[in-house]
Amino acid sequence: MKQILQDLAKGETLLKEAPAPLVTRNALVISSTVTLVSAGTERMLVDFGRASYLEKARQQPEKVKMVLEKVQTDGLLTTIDAVQSKLSQPLPLGYCNVGMVSGVGVGAEAFKLGDRVVSNGPHADVVRVPKNLCAKIPDAVSDEEAAFVVVASIGLQGIRLAEPTLGEAFVVTGVGLIGLLTVQLLRAQGCRVLAIDFDESKLELARLFGAQTCNPGKGEDPVAVGMAFSRGQGVDGVIITASTKTTDPVTQAARMSRKRGRIVLVGVTGLELNRADFYEKELTFQVSCSYGPGRYDPVYEQQGQDYPYGFVRWTEQRNFEAVLDMMASGSLDVKPLITHRFAFEDATNAYDLLTTDKSALGILLKYGSDVSTRYHRTVPLTTSASFASFASERPVIGFVGAGNYASRVLIPAFKMAGAQLHSIATSGGINGVIHGEKAGFAHATTDTQGMLDDPAVNTVVIVTQHNTHARFVQAALASGKHVFVEKPLAITQEELASVKTAYTVAQSAGKPVRLMVGFNRRFAPQVQKMKALLETVKEPKTFMMTMNAGAIPAGHWTQDNQVGGGRIIGEACHYIDLMRFLAGSEIVSVQCRRMGDHPGVAVTEDKAAITLGFADGSFGTIHYLANGAASFPKERVEVFAAGRVLQLDNFRKLKAFGWPGFKRMNLWRQDKGQQDCCKNFLEAIQSGGENPIPVEEIFEVARTSIQVSDLLRSQED
Repeated sequence: MKQILQDLAKGETLLKEAPAPLVTRNALVISSTVTLVSAGTERMLVDFGRASYLEKARQQPEKVKMVLEKVQTDGLLTTIDAVQSKLSQPLPLGYCNVGMVSGVGVGAEAFKLGDRVVSNGPHADVVRVPKNLCAKIPDAVSDEEAAFVVVASIGLQGIRLAEPTLGEAFVVTGVGLIGLLTVQLLRAQGCRVLAIDFDESKLELARLFGAQTCNPGKGEDPVAVGMAFSRGQGVDGVIITASTKTTDPVTQAARMSRKRGRIVLVGVTGLELNRADFYEKELTFQVSCSYGPGRYDPVYEQQGQDYPYGFVRWTEQRNFEAVLDMMASGSLDVKPLITHRFAFEDATNAYDLLTTDKSALGILLKYGSDVSTRYHRTVPLTTSASFASFASERPVIGFVGAGNYASRVLIPAFKMAGAQLHSIATSGGINGVIHGEKAGFAHATTDTQGMLDDPAVNTVVIVTQHNTHARFVQAALASGKHVFVEKPLAITQEELASVKTAYTVAQSAGKPVRLMVGFNRRFAPQVQKMKALLETVKEPKTFMMTMNAGAIPAGHWTQDNQVGGGRIIGEACHYIDLMRFLAGSEIVSVQCRRMGDHPGVAVTEDKAAITLGFADGSFGTIHYLANGAASFPKERVEVFAAGRVLQLDNFRKLKAFGWPGFKRMNLWRQDKGQQDCCKNFLEAIQSGGENPIPVEEIFEVARTSIQVSDLLRSQED
């Protein structure tokens, strides 16, 4: 398949070849026929990508603040790496897709193969979209018309929040694509509409759709025109669909509104509000969120759980359907909004037009390629010429997963360690291409099992969502591959038992496969120094470890016990392993306590204390806390032993108190041991040496992490 991406670092608009996505639960795979370029949103993204670093910073002051905080805690070099990595990840463009269903996932059986559907899929000739973000297209609506459904739904959601009634006077400020659709939708509601814009050609279309108009560029005063339009009473409502940095649209809306009028912001404006403008009239101001209820709710969008019809009448999917019904009845006419048509393969010219011609409205991309040519599961990458053959006596790597941690940390670490990068597998396809090309992989694929069966691949790295780790580990072991899995190894004791069985079977088959979990902190240079010092102490030790983990919403997948396993299993396991390593002794007791329930504080396990006891008499406490300040260092490790103390701050500064001949070990760049972790794993494979982390310890830490999580979940306030 092919997909359009925007390079935020270089400012280029790219057309990339990628493997076709797999159909997944509660989702559809769609062969695109036409997509609409969103003139406002996509122009903003393209302009942002083409801006200088300074201008990017000016446009996102909140991100600058986050960067400065990261410099304070993690150091300048680490922060620069993180920012550059983020900007180097191209963004998919587009969210107005029309096509034909070619794959139906489990749970999405309300759709059938061959159905014409509209979705918020990107500009690609094959897309995978959750079922609740798709709607069937009536026969009376053409593909080109249906391409406007998603942007029309954005305006419709703003209208629903404003609650217009027949005969009311409404203003639409900014009549670009969404604004002109909003004008028509308000007119269909029986409202009188005043359209405000600086572009006379767009105001002509607004008049065509039955609106009166005001052009401030010609010296017309929006407030005076609005008051006259409302017969001196003030307008009932204002819907702002403009995109501007000034606060003028909001200020003008307040001044032209009647007492208790409604103002809804659909677009993007400055928000320096004057209290007096709103106070005396008791105005209502609300910001509209995209297509409607369900947006950004993972339970609705990703898991496919609909809201009860009787309680949430209009969801984003139902808004799609409402717009389609209006198109089918002739109440919504989008044909006059089509200004340009391009072949999909000529998309870069479409985006050049978008940034140079501000009057462009409905730019359609047409997909005319043979559908049968779009569904390749594996594609060679541009760097594959240097990998004509792989040295089988050395690790040949297949990656499963290409998320943020994989792309920013693990893939570079394996590359620096000299790994031969064969294939990168993802279910969506495009991420594998983006990060595979950058790192130098030979292939990108959506056929994970095919990669596991490939005899050229002898080592598999698994960096997917946590609930898939155990399954992929078992499959890789069954294929006789060495396995590196990013933590956790498993999220339930049952999964862990299955992995242990698979490992035992692989070993008994005469294949000395290595099993490694990404517990990188024990490989950090300062931790290695601490371990060397502690080995001279022949008495029990006391550990105090603090992880200022930072808040993650309760609805995030990592907090979902069935998907992420929770943050103790998914992240605090790092410190359970680190304490096990420094103690050098088996874990024999576990105690823990989470924060008590409190109104306004999400009931999650990520505010807890964990106390471990060891066979040699050592003990330690892990404070895993998500309620601290982001400006405070994220990690601190302290060890008390034999009248001496070691203190490690954020894997940058190591101080020693009372240690003969050693006072400190500071680093210019934070080093949590990721590169040495990967390097040791690869060296063990190539040399036939011992597993870098004894497998018994890997299983012990996994078992303890799950035990701690179970104990915390069983606690009541």
